[in-house]
Amino acid sequence: MYGYMGRILRVDLTNGTFQDEVLKEDDAINYLGGSGIGTRILYDETAPETEPLSPENILIFMTGPFTGTGTPLSGRHAVVSKSPLTNIFAQSDIGGSFGTALKATGYDGIVFKGKASSPKYLYITDHSAELRDADIVWGKNSYETEIILKQNTDPKAEVTCIGPAGEKLVKFASIMSDGKDGRAAGRAGLGAVMGSKNLKAIVAIGSKKTPIAEPERLKELIKDFAPKCKEAMQGMTDFGTTVSHVATEESGDMPIKNWMEGSWHEGAEKTCGQAMVERGILVNNYRCKSCFVGCGRVVKITEGKYAPVDGGGPEYESMAMLGANCMVDDLEAICKANELCNQYGMDTISTGSAVAQAMELFEKGLITPEDTEGLSLEWGSGDVLVELIDKIGEREGIGNLLAEGVVKVAERFGPEASKSAIAVKGLDLPAHDPRAFFALGIQYATSNRGGCHLSTYADVLEKGVTYARMGFPEVMDRFDENDKGRLSAKMQDFCALFDSLKLCKFLMWGGVQEGDIEGWYQAVTGRKISFEELMITGERIVNLQRMYNYRLGLTRKDDILPDRILKDPRGSGGAPTQLPPLEKMLEEFYRVRGWDSDGIPTQEKLKEIGLDLAV
Repeated sequence: MYGYMGRILRVDLTNGTFQDEVLKEDDAINYLGGSGIGTRILYDETAPETEPLSPENILIFMTGPFTGTGTPLSGRHAVVSKSPLTNIFAQSDIGGSFGTALKATGYDGIVFKGKASSPKYLYITDHSAELRDADIVWGKNSYETEIILKQNTDPKAEVTCIGPAGEKLVKFASIMSDGKDGRAAGRAGLGAVMGSKNLKAIVAIGSKKTPIAEPERLKELIKDFAPKCKEAMQGMTDFGTTVSHVATEESGDMPIKNWMEGSWHEGAEKTCGQAMVERGILVNNYRCKSCFVGCGRVVKITEGKYAPVDGGGPEYESMAMLGANCMVDDLEAICKANELCNQYGMDTISTGSAVAQAMELFEKGLITPEDTEGLSLEWGSGDVLVELIDKIGEREGIGNLLAEGVVKVAERFGPEASKSAIAVKGLDLPAHDPRAFFALGIQYATSNRGGCHLSTYADVLEKGVTYARMGFPEVMDRFDENDKGRLSAKMQDFCALFDSLKLCKFLMWGGVQEGDIEGWYQAVTGRKISFEELMITGERIVNLQRMYNYRLGLTRKDDILPDRILKDPRGSGGAPTQLPPLEKMLEEFYRVRGWDSDGIPTQEKLKEIGLDLAV
């Protein structure tokens, strides 16, 4: 099978045993790879009663057919499991170097089950797989872990690991790769699943090449595409994903003061990518494998109370959630907070949500100085931001409660706290506001992993991107609810392709079109199918994820938005009065999807897309 190594490694941590499994060709065709095949395995091998942090849950690391082929921006892999934060389907996608290294060992993916009796790490090469004692790194942060494990294995190996937050089962713990560069499978707490299994890390080094059906054709396609993409994304190369920080705030897209305010212009100017350059904090950029953009930031702070900082700097989501959402405009404090999240192994989005919620509840008197051991949780305090991150990562004091996630915190403090939890299906919203771009509203509400913009990314078509073959030849009005249900459905299917083939969604800003993906897929796999046929595969994957959640009891009642987003206008900024008309968009979404009025896929739809499942 071109594009695949043809094997999956099964690891039983309880027994310390391994099994080589042949990758089924039908799975490669019907689910592609990455989160697609991961979803199929998770659906088949877990039950509704499976507890996320139990040995019975499985943890899946999966590459895609594009990983290791040189296809643009394809140095990625997916991690799939049941989430301890949301208790539903979870995938977390990550760039960097580990996915390429894993595939070079001769495996398309690894499936872990059970729980080791003591901390272990997996060392995998071309020729062997071995579980080794992880006592030397248990308790170490992600930066230290990579250094030590490379010293104990091979300096050229790639490492993916958890930090102390994963070990302590922080519900939004992430899985980290690339050491100080801080690539993260951040969302939905899959680092806690890894920690619950006493699995500290995976170390991979290999030399095997991914087979490509038409390597010369692929080279020519890349040669044609790369210069245009580089030019379109030069701003990200120069300033990272915070290149449009000020414009994002001006449009009303940036969350401010736990989503309660509408404008923060001076703060955005102080914390944008350009400010990082002007202040001399940004010292380099970082590229994932097969990437010529290099949006990753490398920052260094050697003086002041937040020194030292040395490694991956905050991307847009981190800068906005740790900065604007907490009213912190101290760039050095945000960089320190971001580094602490990387070292502990914690999702910066959920961490920023937790800190902002705590500040709001403190202001309202629901969290008291007694709860915080005298710490005053003042808005805008960089010191408080940094201290709370330490407390969450160590599960100390108030941090032990915050580590459970914003929904649990709101439940702890009762009805008065209900509006403080800005989440959908238990997953905190990322740093983009549906009151500013209506497509975000329907995509958050219907995302299969909860509040997530990257599982749909439909708002890019309200911000300048067009896709004619999918039926969107013009940029859409961000405040027009018409056609947003169809947009979200199509873009969910499109993003399922990205997550399963393993492509970075920033390609959309680089001008990637439907024909590019069609051509790359044909050249890599040798399968002469159209983009439209690929989109049916994306639809199949999305529906399978929906059926996983339906099996857990999720229906239309769960396709909602937080009250603050639905009912409270921002009052100022670029979207001062607008509120997303969710119900109208939802009706259209279900109709386009072929689901019933309760949001459940019909038997006819499942049969049409090749899913032999009973509703």
